[in-house]
Amino acid sequence: MNEGNNRILVNGNHAVAYGVRLAQPKVVPIYPITPQTPIVEKISEFQAAGEMVVELMTAESEHSAMAACITASLTGVRVFTATASQGLMLMHEMLHYASGARAPIVMFNVNRTIGSPWGFWPDQTDSLAQRDTGWIQYYCEHGQESLDTVLQAYRVAEKVMLPAMVMHEAFYVSHALDIVEVPAQEVVDQYLPAFNPLHRLDPEIGESWGNTVSQEMFYRHRRDLGLAMESVIDVAQKADAEWQELSSRGYGIIEEYRCEGAELVIATMGSMVGTARDAVDNLRKEGVSIGLLKVKLFRPFPTEAVRQALMGVPKVMVLDRNFAPGTGGFLHQELKAALYGMDRGPAVHGYLTGVGGTNISPTNIATLAREAMSTQPVVSSVWKG
Repeated sequence: MNEGNNRILVNGNHAVAYGVRLAQPKVVPIYPITPQTPIVEKISEFQAAGEMVVELMTAESEHSAMAACITASLTGVRVFTATASQGLMLMHEMLHYASGARAPIVMFNVNRTIGSPWGFWPDQTDSLAQRDTGWIQYYCEHGQESLDTVLQAYRVAEKVMLPAMVMHEAFYVSHALDIVEVPAQEVVDQYLPAFNPLHRLDPEIGESWGNTVSQEMFYRHRRDLGLAMESVIDVAQKADAEWQELSSRGYGIIEEYRCEGAELVIATMGSMVGTARDAVDNLRKEGVSIGLLKVKLFRPFPTEAVRQALMGVPKVMVLDRNFAPGTGGFLHQELKAALYGMDRGPAVHGYLTGVGGTNISPTNIATLAREAMSTQPVVSSVWKG
């Protein structure tokens, strides 16, 4: 099913751009910010070479770029943009508007530290701070997954009519070279049909958007948005399964790795998954019963899948490359909430590690795992390098 695929050596950001080219958006509003700029630079190269028929709109800010995404999407065309860090922060108001407008925009965010102090390092706090804006959120481990997830994000977003945000981390993925398989356009066209929404801003249809609503109408609208978000889990699982049939690559909404009989499971997301996987392999060789839970879909949070994966596991150790002052690690808090009330649920340890891109090796993770296995967890997340 994957004839015509092309294996190339590219960095993670360029892998995203190849995915966007295959999705064929018609409008791409852009504003450059490190370290996402190579994504839109590559899209610009595709346009100049005649490989994409797309309108690139250079906005005066990220806020304006998202405003342009919303208006373009509401006319019924496929839309893409990319940002990072402070750019995503500046978009915050418009993110709420996009989900409220039920605009199925796909945006790629390259996870980077937010100020202050100023930095350009890997850290997931920028996107996790947007977790309540009504956007679907995917976190990717490497460039191949980022390319494939862009396509899956369009498939899911346009099915449920909600915007989707896809993430990978600055430099560890964005600028790291890897061999990536670019699927044939015919395969993607089979998977991702042309976007043709029933409701759109069109004089022939005569619909409008933006007028003031009553309290009852607002209530119904938010309720429907919630129902759409609840439907994402099933839609995302089917979209991933169908992509696996076409490309032989699937990721699920979570991944369970060597969890059979595990006394402790490491839970994390993004590029740290690869490091944790090496730590698990090393510990298993030493006879330590340990596994890994990769959370790929963060919004909506895959509560039931996580509960099933951790059924019967005595302990979970959460590694967060992010920090919410006052609550600790985002994934740590989400996981505790998901497991609340579970009969004989696991004890949950939370470690803030890798925040700001600090290097965390398989040896570091193995040390934390041994500590977690021999101690009792505390309520808050613990700083560990």
